[in-house]
Amino acid sequence: MKTAGTLSAGDPVLLVDRKRRSYLIWLADGATSDLRGGRIAHADLIGRPDGAYVESSRGERLVVVRATLADYVLHMPRGAQVIYPKDLALILMLADIYPGAVVAEAGTGSGALTMTLVRAAGSGGRVYSYEVREEFQRTAARNIARYMGETPTLVMRLHDVTTGIPDAPVDRLVLDLPEPWRVVGPAIAGLRPGGIFLSYLPTTVQVQRTVEALGASRAFALIETVESLLRPWNVAGLSVRPAHRMVAHTGFLVYARRVESDCIAPIPCKEART
Repeated sequence: MKTAGTLSAGDPVLLVDRKRRSYLIWLADGATSDLRGGRIAHADLIGRPDGAYVESSRGERLVVVRATLADYVLHMPRGAQVIYPKDLALILMLADIYPGAVVAEAGTGSGALTMTLVRAAGSGGRVYSYEVREEFQRTAARNIARYMGETPTLVMRLHDVTTGIPDAPVDRLVLDLPEPWRVVGPAIAGLRPGGIFLSYLPTTVQVQRTVEALGASRAFALIETVESLLRPWNVAGLSVRPAHRMVAHTGFLVYARRVESDCIAPIPCKEART
C-alpha cells in the first residue's frame, strides 16, 4: 500500500465528518460513495493531498486521510473477532517483533495480527501464519491482499500448531488461540533459545492454565501477564476530562522467554517452584 503522495485510485481512505463519524472507502475512477452527510465523488478526492478537506453533495465538510493499518483493522471484513489496535501495538513491544525476525503466528483469524507482524518484521523477516479453519484463512488472505498487496515474506498454512511448528526454529511465537497451553510443548521444540512466547487471551481461566503450563515446563521464565486499558480524554478549552466511554478490557497478554530447561541462576523458574 502507498503511504505518501497524493491520493490515487486504489487507495484506501478514511473520510471523517464534523461529528467524528468515519467512513472507509477505496478510491476508484468514476465511483461515488454515499455517506450520511451526502455523496462524495471519488474524482473529487483522486489527485488531492493526504489530509485535504472536501464537501459532500449536501455541503457537509469532511477531511480525507489515507487509511492507516489501525483504521483498516477496525473496518475490514471479519471472519473472526479481530485484536484491537491498542493490543496489537503492545504485542509488537512485548514480543519484540524486530526487522528481520522469524515469527510464527497461530490463529490467523481475520488477519489483523498477521498484517501487524508482517509489517514489523519487514522485508528481511518472515512470518508463518497457521490457521485450522479454511474459511478464516480465506477471509484473512483477502483482507491482507487488499491492504498490503503482495506479501512475499508471509507464508500462510492450514495447520494445527498443537501438533508442532513446521517452520521451526523461530525467534517469536505469537498465539491467538483458545487453548495455548497445548502449544507449550511445540514451543519448547520450535522456539530458539531466548525466544519469546506470547499469547492473547480473553479470560482469566485461560490465563491461569497458560501460566501454569509455561511454569511447569521449566523451559520458560520471566512469565508475565498484562492487559491494556485505553481511555480517551476530551480537551475543549477549560473542559479537560476523561471521555464517558473507553476501550477497557479486550484481552490479556501472557508472555515468557525460552530458557534452559534446568532454569539455572540468575533466571529462576519461580512459577515452576511455587
